[in-house]
Amino acid sequence: MKKLSKQDLYDILYGCTILGTGGGGALQEGLTMIDDALDRGKEFILVDLSEVPDDAYIATPYMCGAISPLTEEEERKYVGLAVLDEEPSLRAFRAMEEYMGKEFYGVVSTELGGGNTAKAFYVGAMAGKYIIDADPAGRSVPELQHSTYYINNLPIAPMAVANEFGDVVILKEVANDLRAEALVRAMAVVSKNSIGVVDHPASAKDLRKAVIPGAITYALKLGQAYREAREENNDLAEALCKAGKGYLLFKGTVKDFGWDTIDGFTVGETYLEGTGDYTGSTYKIWYKNEHIIAWRNGEVDVTVPDLICMVCEDNKEPVTNPNYQIGMNVAVFALPAPAEWRTEKGLDCFGPKHFGYNIEYLPVEKKIG
Repeated sequence: MKKLSKQDLYDILYGCTILGTGGGGALQEGLTMIDDALDRGKEFILVDLSEVPDDAYIATPYMCGAISPLTEEEERKYVGLAVLDEEPSLRAFRAMEEYMGKEFYGVVSTELGGGNTAKAFYVGAMAGKYIIDADPAGRSVPELQHSTYYINNLPIAPMAVANEFGDVVILKEVANDLRAEALVRAMAVVSKNSIGVVDHPASAKDLRKAVIPGAITYALKLGQAYREAREENNDLAEALCKAGKGYLLFKGTVKDFGWDTIDGFTVGETYLEGTGDYTGSTYKIWYKNEHIIAWRNGEVDVTVPDLICMVCEDNKEPVTNPNYQIGMNVAVFALPAPAEWRTEKGLDCFGPKHFGYNIEYLPVEKKIG
C-alpha cells in the first residue's frame, strides 16, 4: 500500500500517455483532475492486488467516446442542456454502488492513458476508495471488448453509464461484450462523444484472474524515465525504449495527416518523412483512437497488440491523436505487448485482423530485434 505523491501521479499519467499509443484521453485534462482532487484534500492510495481481501468488490470507471473535437454543427445539438458539475464517471460509480447495494473497496483503470487512468484515479480519490495496481489492457485500446476481462470471461455487466447532462442508465444485462460496446458507443455519440462508464464489478478473487498486475507501477517506471530524460536533455525515445525494453522504429517530420470521427471513434492516418538515419524513408500510421498499424516504405512494420508510441522531439511531449502539425519532428518506437494479448484469444480479439487487415501478427522483437 502506497500513498501516491503529486510527482508520482504526474509520472504515472505521463507514463500512461506514452502507453496510450496516441489514445487514452487528454493528458492535460487528466493532470487537471489530479490537481483538483489534491486541492480538495483527497488522497490517492495505490494497493497491490495481493493486499486486497478476496471478498472486496472493485469496479472499473472510465470515459468512453471519440478523442477528436466536435464540429460547430455538433456543438449546436447540445445548446440549452445544463451541464452538471459532477464528473460523469464518478456519477456512474455512485449509481453502481447504489444499484448493487455494495460499498466498493477500490477502482481499477480500464486502460493506460493520460485521461482514462486519471478518471479512475479521480473517482477513487473522490469516493475514498483504493486504487488497484492493475489494469485489463496494459495500454490504451479503442473498444470495450479489447480487454483481458473479455479474454478471461469476466462479465462486463451490470454497467452504469452517465453523461455530463445528468442522464444515468443501468445496463442490468448485455448479450455480450461486443453488444456492450455498441450500446455504450451509441450513448456516447449522443453525449458529445464522451460518456462516463463503470463496468466489471467483481470481487478481488475473481478480478485477480482477469487483469494485468503491476500495470500502474509499470506506467510509473516509464513516466520516471521520461521525466529524467527530459530534465537531462537526453533522447526521449531512447530512454523509453530502455525502460520498456522497446525498439526505435522511425524519426521524421509530419508530412501530412487526416482524421474523421466515425461511429464514435477518431479514425485517421499520419504520414512521416524520415530525417537523420531515416532520410529517404517514409512512415505511415493508421489509428482508431489508438495507433493500430504502421508501415515503413509501404511495408507493414508493427501492428497491434504491440504498442506503437510517439513523442514530439520539438516540445518533448508524448503525441496524442489527432494532434499533429505539419513539420512536427517526432520519434516513433514500439513496446512489446503484454503476454495476454499474444495468446490466440488475445490476437483474435485485438490483432490486426480484427480491424479488417489480412495481416499476420509478428511480435516486434522478431520483426526488428
